[in-house]
Formats: sequence, structure tokens, C-alpha cells
Amino acid sequence: MIPQCSLEFAEKDQAVKTIIVYLDDADYAQLLLQAAAQAPDAHLAHWVLVGCAPRITHRVSRFVSNRSRESWRTKWADRLFQECVPLLQARGAKVTPVLARGPLPALLESLQLEHGAQAQVVDMRRPKQAPDAAGASMGMMSLRKLGGTLAGIAAVCTVLIGETLAA
Repeated sequence: MIPQCSLEFAEKDQAVKTIIVYLDDADYAQLLLQAAAQAPDAHLAHWVLVGCAPRITHRVSRFVSNRSRESWRTKWADRLFQECVPLLQARGAKVTPVLARGPLPALLESLQLEHGAQAQVVDMRRPKQAPDAAGASMGMMSLRKLGGTLAGIAAVCTVLIGETLAA
């Protein structure tokens, strides 16, 4: 199911509306951007696409230099923007890609200073799985593995008992 996003656009005689969009997954965001780009006045808006790169775990970051980390983040953002920017530019909209290199609240504050405080913010990042749902699915996988293991043991016991009684 694709979440619906409601966007408000400027009237033709008003200033250009700025829409700040947070992205982290191109496949997920493309569906939402296509729906948003089909809005009647979407081509009149200035779209600021903010790429939110996945976090690098502490274990990995110990072995990767800061320069390598920044290089990876830049390549990741290039791939994300190559897939998302053309969707909006094809409709004639102005698009500015931005890579988030720090906390989002600080970046949002600087973007609002640059583009105006009335800029609309839309979060099109893929939702993370809830911890309860993750725990429940892990529990179900463990039960399935346990069931398979018990069925295998029962089959081996049946064969052994059958051979013992036949002998």
C-alpha cells in the first residue's frame, strides 16, 4: 500500500512554492514522487530533494576512514538522485538535490532560511519496521525452524524404530 501525500501548491499569481522532500530509498520514493508530480500545479513548485543516507554501524565505522565514508555517501546520493530527479524534471519542475551530512533538524533550519519558512516538508523515506513487528516475525521464524527440526527428528526416530523392529 502506498501512503497518500497531500501537497499544497501556490496559485499562479503567488510566489513559487518550495517543497522539501526527505528521501532514503529510490524505489519507494519513485512511486510517491510520480503521484506528487501528477498534481495540477506540481511543475510550478521548487522541489528540494534531501537524500538521507543509511547510517553506518559503529562496528563498520571503526574500519572505514572518514574520506571513504564520505565517498560512499556521495556515490549513494548520486544513484538516488539519478533515479528521482528526472521524474520531476520531466514535468518541468525545478529540482535541487541536497545530501544530508548531519542531523536533519539543523539541515531543515538552514533550508528554511534559504528557501523561506513557508516551505512544505514531506517525508518520503521508507518506513522502518516497528520493533514489536520485528520481534514477532523473528519469533514466528524461530517457531517454524523449531517445527521443522522436530519433524526431522520424528522422521529419523520413525526410521530407526522401523529398522529396529524389522531386525
